[in-house]
Amino acid sequence: MLQAGLTEKQADKWIEVRSKIAPERLLEKISQKKIWAVLLDEEGYPEILAGLYNPPTVLYGRGNFPYSRPAVAVVGARRATPYGIKVAEEMGRGLAAAGVVVVSGLARGIDTAAHRGALQGEGGTVAVLGCGVDIVYPRENRKLMEEIVDRGAVVSEFPPGTPPRPAHFPIRNRIISGLSRAVVVVEAAERSGAFITVDFALEQGREVFAVPGPVHSPLSRGCHQLLRQGAGLVEGPADVLTEMGWEEERERKTEENERKICGEGGEDRILACLGYDPIPADEIVARTGLPLPTVQTVLTLLELQGLIRVWPGSRYSLG
Repeated sequence: MLQAGLTEKQADKWIEVRSKIAPERLLEKISQKKIWAVLLDEEGYPEILAGLYNPPTVLYGRGNFPYSRPAVAVVGARRATPYGIKVAEEMGRGLAAAGVVVVSGLARGIDTAAHRGALQGEGGTVAVLGCGVDIVYPRENRKLMEEIVDRGAVVSEFPPGTPPRPAHFPIRNRIISGLSRAVVVVEAAERSGAFITVDFALEQGREVFAVPGPVHSPLSRGCHQLLRQGAGLVEGPADVLTEMGWEEERERKTEENERKICGEGGEDRILACLGYDPIPADEIVARTGLPLPTVQTVLTLLELQGLIRVWPGSRYSLG
């Protein structure tokens, strides 16, 4: 535990939690709440996680874990700015639309925005919790958590019923990076908890990317620090896909999503209402009559193809 980057106090707390596990009650909770559990040496344990120096002995979950697809973690500040929220949603939506699983921690701010974006992109997302998978934390994310269970999975190494505690979150961060091929930091202060995830990512041999931000924002300093230290600079999902060499997967998934979402003329309707003067997404919704999630997904697909241009303030024009 100490080698995993925990303080002695945090390690002692985790040992105390483990000592209170009653197998009979645990099995009862798993059965009642439709929770699955898989041991490290069992079939069904995520292969990418099993290769870590200190993988969880048991992984608990709800939902369907997307084993066959690559994953990218999107993390950052809990007290995110509107800029950070917008970027995280776009990152999650674009990665998911390209067939990449978005991994995050269901925390307030950047995590929440990344999960929501992934769901808008009609893709899978995995939330790694610092509590039992039957516990909603933060409470306002109850609906979001259920949507993630329906479209992806929530996982934890903490047994069902375990409450969220400060010592749990540094521990779970190694799973966020461990499940992912890369970590993207969207917004972070100089001493952000996101750096714990970055440290784990580097130890695990994962790629680390950071999104630059406004120079006067305190929440840009952490990302700019990472960029000075050699993190890859990314401005959107297309940059991540290019850096990871996933262009072919993006093209395949884009074509698949186009057939699914744009087959009813959605793409043509959106392109027809766009000109060279930028307009906001809600005006596109009004002009096309399409629901906002569909408009956002199609806009992301069109952006990935280079057919449209995205302007500040979530405005769009022909490319």
